[in-house]
Amino acid sequence: MAFLILKPVICLLSSVSSKKSITLYRAARRGFCSIPHGKTEEKNESITPVFQIATNHLNKIALKDKNGTHTYQEILRKSLLLARKIQGKLGVNKTQERIVFLCPNDVTYVVAQWACWASGHIAVPLSPVHPPSLLSYYIQDSEASLAITTSDQSNVELMASLSSNLNSLPLLVIDDSWSRQDSSSSRPIGDKKSENICASVRVETNPPSIDSTLAGLLSEFSMPDNFYRKANAMILYTSGTTGKPKGVLLSHVNIDSQVRSLISSWSWSPADVILHTLPLYHTHGIVNALLCPLYVGARCIMLPKFDASLVWSNLLGVNMSNSERPTVFMAVPTIYSMLINEYQRKFAGNPKLKEFVKATCSTKIRLMVSGSAPLPEPVFHQWRSITGHQLLERYGMTEIGMALSNPIKGERRPGHVGLPIPGTRVRIVEFKTSSDGSKVYYDILTEGNSKATKVEPGKAGLSGELLVRGNSVFQGYWNKPDATEKEFTKDGWFKTGDIAQFNNGYYRILGRASADIIKSGGHKLSALQIETELLAHPRISDCAVVGLPDPVWGQLVAAVLVPKERSKLEVDELKSWCKKHATMAPYAIPTVWKVVDSIPRNAMGKINKKDLVNQIFNLPSSP
Repeated sequence: MAFLILKPVICLLSSVSSKKSITLYRAARRGFCSIPHGKTEEKNESITPVFQIATNHLNKIALKDKNGTHTYQEILRKSLLLARKIQGKLGVNKTQERIVFLCPNDVTYVVAQWACWASGHIAVPLSPVHPPSLLSYYIQDSEASLAITTSDQSNVELMASLSSNLNSLPLLVIDDSWSRQDSSSSRPIGDKKSENICASVRVETNPPSIDSTLAGLLSEFSMPDNFYRKANAMILYTSGTTGKPKGVLLSHVNIDSQVRSLISSWSWSPADVILHTLPLYHTHGIVNALLCPLYVGARCIMLPKFDASLVWSNLLGVNMSNSERPTVFMAVPTIYSMLINEYQRKFAGNPKLKEFVKATCSTKIRLMVSGSAPLPEPVFHQWRSITGHQLLERYGMTEIGMALSNPIKGERRPGHVGLPIPGTRVRIVEFKTSSDGSKVYYDILTEGNSKATKVEPGKAGLSGELLVRGNSVFQGYWNKPDATEKEFTKDGWFKTGDIAQFNNGYYRILGRASADIIKSGGHKLSALQIETELLAHPRISDCAVVGLPDPVWGQLVAAVLVPKERSKLEVDELKSWCKKHATMAPYAIPTVWKVVDSIPRNAMGKINKKDLVNQIFNLPSSP
């Protein structure tokens, strides 16, 4: 059976020390090479998805949520039972259909995801924070054949409404017995009204014997040896800042490559416990913070949503045994800023509490990661002062997973994103057009992988667009071949659209070529670097720097500022401060200033600067 192919290697990874497991992992992955987009490397190695790897950790606790604790065995059994229901709706012989699912941040999300994969289909996660019109677009664009949701009344009514508007898309509702830790004593909670509305199939889970049922289910859902090497796994939708969101199609090879590279880079082990408070429709929350721990047999503490007070309670191990305490935490910069504010409110006035917080975080938690948006240097330094942790900043995208990371051991340089992770190659290039305008080509400035980086002679310190290549790179945009082709070079490298620089041994992201590079008076300025400088001002809480169109200068540097509580910002004082205290060149100091109450960000802490320019200045953004 397919799930046994890599089991000997996985068992070794699960049963030995972290250091040894990483050595074994590296040995197992030796010879890893990059591939053109849309194709997988032709090797005889099978891909073992996470739900099959779970057989190595059956009796361990996989997840703790608002409903209780759940073992790998419980989650796997429920997933395979749901996979059977999926087959009942779509047919036993059908695979690679798209299944949308709307589940909260709890065990039902994992069950739905694993069930999609066990039945050979493509998972398309949805989020309740998105408006119905956007959810409808995702369902239509992905050409979904089935929808899954939980019995929460709001979810059922939302999905039923969407289903009725989309040619009666079949809807599968799983009742709350699936989220309980003891399903044998649970009873299904039904609502005849909602059941009739959506003509759903309500799934119940009361197997007579876990062991016998699981053995039969594993046999029932075995796949041909090469199925997961060739199959697609998931569609995640981009934020759509330049038009309608595009569906990023990820294969099982892509996900396997992303996860195993991070297991190596961040030294994941079965002893780890991660505190999860991220959205589950982005790579950060799905791959980095959920699949990585589940691959190695670690534990995930899943909060239903971010709550600063609750996060601090978990980080400090309040009412937790040693085996339950978090050892890993991942968040976006906005969350770290909120946690700092909560710390100032709760702990900063008590020297003993401050000492307790720092001692606990520095000794009980081994890794804290920041990503999905640039980490302001003041936040880096404040967090280190509070917890003793230097946040590990990394760089990635939905299309490529993680590509660059600061080291687990060694210098973590503020404002930099480290080096390529295993299995990933990167280039910094300068695109050029032939004299007759018929061809676009590029010059390589810098090229590197996890072992070494080469800077071309005379190109040291130059910035250019970052290109990425490797098994982690997505298959393409769903049903958009032209858009896919546009994002790749002729020789198969993915164009990230981000401007990068190799600086004193580490890579640095200067910003999006379209929004974060400001061209003013012949100078190319990084909006992210200017933002970092401004955030060092003692009375600035948040800021965004944008370029405004100008007939003389090309673009003007404009700063949108949020003052700290009970603070007032004066333009003349800000300009004077920039000249005296910041390290900005005179031409980088903003000439346009705007003070606002807040700056809109998405769930991952990112700012849509094109919308910001339009909202704040009532102007279209500069090209």
